[in-house]
Amino acid sequence: MPKSRVRSERSSSRTTLMLLGPAFVAAIAYVDPGNVAANLTAGARYGYLLLWVLILANLIAVIVQYQSAKVGLVTGRSLAELLGERLPTAPRRLYWGQAELVAAATDIAEVIGGAIALNLLFGVPLLLGGVIVGVASMVLLAVQSRRGQRPFEIVIVTLLGVIVVGFVSGLFVSDLDPAAMLAGVVPRFEGADSVLLASSMLGATVMPHVIYLHSALARDRHGVTDDPGRIRMLLKATRWDVGAALIVAGAINISMLLLAASSLRGVEGTDSIEGAHAAIVANLGPAIGVIFAIGLLASGLASTSVGTYAGASIMGGLLKVRIPLLARRVVTMIPALVVLGIGFDPTQALVLSQVVLSFGIPFALIPLVRFASSKTLMGEFANLPWLRWVSWIATAAIVAINVVLIVLVIAGI
Repeated sequence: MPKSRVRSERSSSRTTLMLLGPAFVAAIAYVDPGNVAANLTAGARYGYLLLWVLILANLIAVIVQYQSAKVGLVTGRSLAELLGERLPTAPRRLYWGQAELVAAATDIAEVIGGAIALNLLFGVPLLLGGVIVGVASMVLLAVQSRRGQRPFEIVIVTLLGVIVVGFVSGLFVSDLDPAAMLAGVVPRFEGADSVLLASSMLGATVMPHVIYLHSALARDRHGVTDDPGRIRMLLKATRWDVGAALIVAGAINISMLLLAASSLRGVEGTDSIEGAHAAIVANLGPAIGVIFAIGLLASGLASTSVGTYAGASIMGGLLKVRIPLLARRVVTMIPALVVLGIGFDPTQALVLSQVVLSFGIPFALIPLVRFASSKTLMGEFANLPWLRWVSWIATAAIVAINVVLIVLVIAGI
């Protein structure tokens, strides 16, 4: 191979590497404490039964996040801004209301998860732990506000590395069942509770607030351009960014379910994070228990910062109102602290919060697919027919599982 071509390929690889980052920030939302609660509960109760849900959700997430980033890069506007430009005042405010409810549910999961981690590690009371997590997240947001997006990305990716170690390490001392894992790839349920958990896992993986966020992250990181050549180059880097980030996030989620299915099923109390942690310590050793709790803490700190960033992006796009990130952080802490203060079961609160997220997905996903498929808006970068059909099928599947959930719960099955 000619030396000039080798140098060109190396230069292209370095350029792509330098452009990575936004998807890893978005991926933090896919491994937040809500995922921990949903995945551990699913594995402890049903073993490998719902493994297929995580695989499907992660595949959908790859498609969704790439389209979100693409919309931001091609149009120079975030998904929330595009909606804000097209909706009349009253519908726009209602749309913001449901998006804000989703963001609040996200924050409940993240603050509670971090509080549980501090309680497991140091015995800190849950309410005080929630306050500590909130204050720590303000420090992370201050990095973004004062230093810019790139340093914030570096901090978040570092925390993601901690999360990987925290949640994957237990698999190396677990007795996995390959046959049961293979059976778990076949889609099926076992009653209404398994459907509730599947919806929770779906909401925790295909996070609606990060559907809005990634379009803003990509745009803000790479800037606005109308040069087709540069857009093509950025989209190529984005495909690598999304693929790598969500492979990591998917591996973490699947690891949590496999850990619970192989080591925690049938153990009393493992349908809560605290109980699962106690069982991990008893079955796999205190070192694995400490590593798990550290991973949970990193998950809570990183995801609550990203969630606040997403909420600010949504508000700015739909209401055209911008408030300082730190002020927003103070306000959005309140629901989570109330839940902790009244003594509601924290793991149950985490699972239910993810169900709320699942109901919010269509409101973000349907307009995203419409915008990404619009030749008027996207020009030559509009979704190809196969991607458009796959996206609509995924959207229909998400809506269907939510409808089934409502019917089963109302019927009391």
